[in-house]
Amino acid sequence: MSSDKTQAAQSAGAAAEETYSAAAEVGAVRKRRTRLERIWIGLKKAPLSAWFGMTVILIYCLVALFAPLLAPYGEAQVFPVPYGPWDAEHIFGTDQIGRDVLSRLIYGARNTMGIALVTTFLSFLIGGGLGLVAAINRSWIDQILSRFIDILMAIPSLIFALMLLSIFGSTVSSLIIIIAILDSTRVFRLTRAVAVSVAVMDYVEAARLRGEGLGWVMRREILPNIMPPLVAEFGLRFCFVFLTIAALSFLGVGIQPPTADWGSMVRDNASLIQFAQYDLKAGITPLLPAAAIALLTVAVNFVVDWFLHKTSGLRDEH
Repeated sequence: MSSDKTQAAQSAGAAAEETYSAAAEVGAVRKRRTRLERIWIGLKKAPLSAWFGMTVILIYCLVALFAPLLAPYGEAQVFPVPYGPWDAEHIFGTDQIGRDVLSRLIYGARNTMGIALVTTFLSFLIGGGLGLVAAINRSWIDQILSRFIDILMAIPSLIFALMLLSIFGSTVSSLIIIIAILDSTRVFRLTRAVAVSVAVMDYVEAARLRGEGLGWVMRREILPNIMPPLVAEFGLRFCFVFLTIAALSFLGVGIQPPTADWGSMVRDNASLIQFAQYDLKAGITPLLPAAAIALLTVAVNFVVDWFLHKTSGLRDEH
């Protein structure tokens, strides 16, 4: 009998422990997740399109970083047979002067993506900085900057870039500076638009009344609150800069030979398309760098779309 009472008491105690208590939950010590844990939880909720985009971007970055190890031949190494066929020695054949197409595709990832990334960073440094200054100042500086940006945006950027490159020369440094300045106009407009609504908040006014400088207010009060749209815009602007560089190279005023570039590779091998009916592989050769450009653009847009949806606070309703 005593054993039965003991078991009943233990069962009652266990049931009491399993009973939910709001006070106990509030008083319990909760473990704070680390930043990496929060990032991983967010990634697990990402759609397949975002995972596809991130996978493609990671592969492209690895190819760009380890290009000398992955490329079977040198970037400008010339072989005796121009327009060589696809074979075991040259997987994608050779171009018009006998350079290995696969090797130039791999080196082109480093050159095209690297220059586009540096250009995008510089455009955000110029346009984002001036946009924050204009949003906070809201005086004659804002008016002068806004009207100057309007004038630059009224000129087609590709035509303007062609004109400036023909004047200053088609070097890598001039290419980066010219495209960065032209692209910074779009960054300025977005940064100013999102920063104006934050610059009138009470905590920004309180920082000004405390005597904080312009740089401190920009860096500590405004910039953290406008980062999500700027990060998404960075991805979009990278795509536009990437395509602009490829277009200029295709026209012959972008990245100059012997440096490998996907845009110039399309131009150099474009004549092979007319022989597709006789040799299908030869006709596909100029489409390889074009496909590399298109795939990276689609991948970045997938990631940007997911990031915008995630930071906007919207949720899918099933």
